[in-house]
Amino acid sequence: MVLYQPKNGYCYNSDTHFLFYFICENFKKYKNIKGELLDIGSGSGILGLLVSNEYRKLNLNQCEIQEMFQFFSTKNAQINQINTKMYIGSYDQISFEKKFEICISNPPFYHCDVIKSENKSLKIARYNDSLPLEKLIKRSYEILKEDGKFFFCYDSKQINEILLLLNKYKFNLEALQFVHPKVSKDATLVLIYAKKNSKTLTKIMNPLVVFDENNSFTKEVESIYEKSSTYSIKADFE
Repeated sequence: MVLYQPKNGYCYNSDTHFLFYFICENFKKYKNIKGELLDIGSGSGILGLLVSNEYRKLNLNQCEIQEMFQFFSTKNAQINQINTKMYIGSYDQISFEKKFEICISNPPFYHCDVIKSENKSLKIARYNDSLPLEKLIKRSYEILKEDGKFFFCYDSKQINEILLLLNKYKFNLEALQFVHPKVSKDATLVLIYAKKNSKTLTKIMNPLVVFDENNSFTKEVESIYEKSSTYSIKADFE
């Protein structure tokens, strides 16, 4: 999959690849994946495009607040011959005319207290004051159909807040997976699968370890990159 990205803006990273693989692993127990898919804060479009390319019965929808990324999301959908509907604006303020079977997101999750980049586009894409966690979870509950599925990744250090807010807004935690840079290092990322109004017991998946003792990608991470298989091209915003 060819993906254009801005020369001077936020570029997708390994988090998105890991989240895509996590989604695919959790979809294995379902026979027929179809319906309306919403990629929240689509950026260059990679996550929604990967998922909708893998599951062709899904109808892709994207929402994005930044004009530059509205351009790249739409351009990348066209290049990869995937139909999409773009919703423009802040996620918690958009009036969606339909509800969705699935919501996915690699949201801005750096805590607002950390030192921020001076680049406005990077600030919006990275820091959670542009889309606080509670607004993300609350709005997703509102626009998902009954038994709707919600997949996202987040800073693992904020797991307590994640669990509290999922419970507050009647999401059941179906599965989670922690991502560790190395076996000896603490987790830095958590992958979340939550379901609206479900009572299923939570599946704790094996940790995903990125690098081995030789600082090479582990076999599992190599297989993730092989599955997603993207080719990135840096371009100007037109």
